[in-house]
Amino acid sequence: MVISSKNNEKIKRIASLKEKKYRNIENAFLVEGFKMVKEAFSFGMEILSIIGTESGLNKLYEDFGVKKEGFSGEIITVTEEVYKKVSDSVTPQGVSAVVRKKETEKQGDISVLLDGIQDPGNMGTIIRTLGAVGIENLYLINCCDPYSPKAVRSSMSGIYFVNTEETTYSEVLTKLNGAKLIVADMDGESIFEFTPPEKYCLVIGGEANGVSEEIKSLAEKTVSIPMKEHSESLNAGVSLSVILYELKYGKK
Repeated sequence: MVISSKNNEKIKRIASLKEKKYRNIENAFLVEGFKMVKEAFSFGMEILSIIGTESGLNKLYEDFGVKKEGFSGEIITVTEEVYKKVSDSVTPQGVSAVVRKKETEKQGDISVLLDGIQDPGNMGTIIRTLGAVGIENLYLINCCDPYSPKAVRSSMSGIYFVNTEETTYSEVLTKLNGAKLIVADMDGESIFEFTPPEKYCLVIGGEANGVSEEIKSLAEKTVSIPMKEHSESLNAGVSLSVILYELKYGKK
């Protein structure tokens, strides 16, 4: 059966996942596009349902090798007009999936804390970097939702590998279990001269105000990326990438 009504209850429920409130209620989020849906299967995510147009679903099966046989979730076929209600993309590919949020125990001695990141594109870029570097632990204070459609798209499947957890200024040290806070700030020690402790949490501040005074007061060290005089600070995602790769792989 092809659903042709935007007022269908299943469609309204799936479309509601574009809002944080309903993502929290359902403990699930939307992924969109052939590559991200395929990788949700490949990386063992719990997929609750697939929704798409007839052509989109056929392409997912035939060109991207996703097998519908043995899939325990629901497959929902819709018209192109109905799919637009679910999609958050300017140019929809015609297939999406509802995926259960990742819930696993924290792994390893290295983590990242984001303090006030509000741009979903930056959030997704950071998550993509963490997935590439192999750091699974991400803590958030006063940030945008990492499961928003734009953040998920920007993460390029990194969202499948990273454990995200919201915390507060008063609770963060307890969450870190002895890891030292290292703040990224323009006034800090050069990252290329800094030797990190064995257990640490890198802090990246928000786009407008940087790292809060609350977190700075708790930090063990402050590091920076050397730049030419009068240069503007780097984008949060870029800063994290440079610093994290140097901390993880630059020190032998």
